[in-house]
Amino acid sequence: MNDTSWGAPSRAGYWGAPDQGPVQGAAPVGPAHDAHALNPSETQPMPIVPDVAASGGHQDDDRGAAQSSGPLFRDEAAHAAHSSNPAQKPQEPMTGAPQPAPAPQRKSAGRDLGAAIGVGVGLGAVILASLFFKKAVFIGVIAVAVVVGLWELTSRLQERKAIKAPLAPLAVGGAAMVVAGYLRGVEGAWVAMALTALAVLVWRMTEPPEGYLKDVTAGVFAAFYVPFLATFVALMLTAGDGPERVLTFLILTVVSDTGAYAVGWRFGRHKLAPRISPGKTREGLLGAVAFAMAAGALCMHFMIDDGLWWQGLLLGLAVAASATLGDLGESMIKRDLGIKDMGTLLPGHGGIMDRLDSLLPTAPVVWLLLVVFVGSG
Repeated sequence: MNDTSWGAPSRAGYWGAPDQGPVQGAAPVGPAHDAHALNPSETQPMPIVPDVAASGGHQDDDRGAAQSSGPLFRDEAAHAAHSSNPAQKPQEPMTGAPQPAPAPQRKSAGRDLGAAIGVGVGLGAVILASLFFKKAVFIGVIAVAVVVGLWELTSRLQERKAIKAPLAPLAVGGAAMVVAGYLRGVEGAWVAMALTALAVLVWRMTEPPEGYLKDVTAGVFAAFYVPFLATFVALMLTAGDGPERVLTFLILTVVSDTGAYAVGWRFGRHKLAPRISPGKTREGLLGAVAFAMAAGALCMHFMIDDGLWWQGLLLGLAVAASATLGDLGESMIKRDLGIKDMGTLLPGHGGIMDRLDSLLPTAPVVWLLLVVFVGSG
């Protein structure tokens, strides 16, 4: 998940010259010419001279070139033709004749939908195969996604803002954070987060002190934004019905994004946050809520042990809100960096971070609500 008819002002009015005034080339008024002026029979028509004042005088610019080569506007062409041949009048357009209707403009999705669908199906197949084959393999998939996302984020920060967040401690600490969350729960995730932040502080000390504060601040932010939030997906997986919980999380987020895109593209009229993401509309947000709530009721009833349909409605509503906020949050980052996408690894999608934007903030929301509704499993 963009016609105006221009009037044709007079040349003098367009360029800002006065409509009336002395014309260059006219005979000066004075005593030497009074006798000639008092004899009407000897007066001659005033010759038409170029309106130098209208073009701003003798200026070596495009406007002077346009004046010497021909008229700028349609009314000037008609006036020139009428002056050369007074008997010939400019033809007026026929107001009664039917005018052809303008061709309707087709809405564009802005991306290669074929490539986007193909990549999406391929990613979905890899995720599902690893999720239901062996939990440890899926943890590896999460860790790889985290490392690639950190690489994209730190690369864009350095390219656009000259911020050098150290990638090495972030990549190692991020992968360890996901594994620690799966093996040791929330406490393990927090400990790994603290150690990663400390490693960022120490690693940056090996370089000159200029820019130290902004570099380590960006590094700690990246550690929290990407691997720590992704750790909650690993926490979902630790439950007895862990694969079903993760699948519910993925389905609700994808359905929310799809509903927002489909409804907003077809019916969107009112902008949701035009200064952050001009493509998002309030109608699209309503579509995300409706789609996610319906999918949530179905998933909670059929996939989650002891889940109830009304819990799915609340879960879907929360997912629609968190996914939209996550998308807007990354849009803020990309606008600050002056880029459209975080990367180019996924044709039709952008980069890994462009797919994780709504998933990352939604993971802790889904994990918490599932723990409240049906327990930690």
